[in-house]
Amino acid sequence: MDLVESGSVGGFFALRTAAPESGGEHRPLALVYAGEDGPLTARVDRVAARLRAPERRVGASVAHLGLAARLWSTALGPAALYGAFPGLAPGELHWDGALTSPDDLWWAGSETRPGTVDALREAVLEAHLVPLHAALRRDGRISPRLLWGNAGSALAGALRELTRWARARDRPEVAERAAALVSGLLDHPDLAGTVRGPRLRRSSCCLYYRCPGGGLCGDCVFDHAPRTGLEGRPPAP
Repeated sequence: MDLVESGSVGGFFALRTAAPESGGEHRPLALVYAGEDGPLTARVDRVAARLRAPERRVGASVAHLGLAARLWSTALGPAALYGAFPGLAPGELHWDGALTSPDDLWWAGSETRPGTVDALREAVLEAHLVPLHAALRRDGRISPRLLWGNAGSALAGALRELTRWARARDRPEVAERAAALVSGLLDHPDLAGTVRGPRLRRSSCCLYYRCPGGGLCGDCVFDHAPRTGLEGRPPAP
């Protein structure tokens, strides 16, 4: 398993295996999930301020989307490329929300896991996303449907990046494995229906459009930005 090669897929796929030279205040994500909310609160504050978000939940949603994308990508990339991925146990995965990739995540473990749907689901969805969602709901009002929509969108985004990388390097087997893994992951009840169709367009909204100059994401459920916020609600048929 070559984490340098998998990191070349894109910034979200990069994973440090040594303490970043830039320093920072990394904390095991297990502590955040267990109730040490300071780092997550600070991250939401930072994102909300940068976006000039009209509501805190908008900053929380965008911050969550970024971290969910990091978690899926650092697991899915190696799984598709090598059939195995870093264990990513919350106690061994250190995070600093003040930094960007690759410095934001530092994996201090050594265990690898088989690149199967079940292993990915257990390592990312169950070990990280479920407690991360609980931590964000402690921070403030945000709907579970929005968070799971973000998780599905982040997973679909990782698949798109892997597919582009594989096509550019004539590695069709990587794209095929990634697609099969994502298809299996999206069968889980928490993710089922979060993205739909061949383009994997999401069925909820991350609320980014509510920020000044925000606009719509590439996979947004809306064709045009609504005039009022409809958190996590698709347009009427």
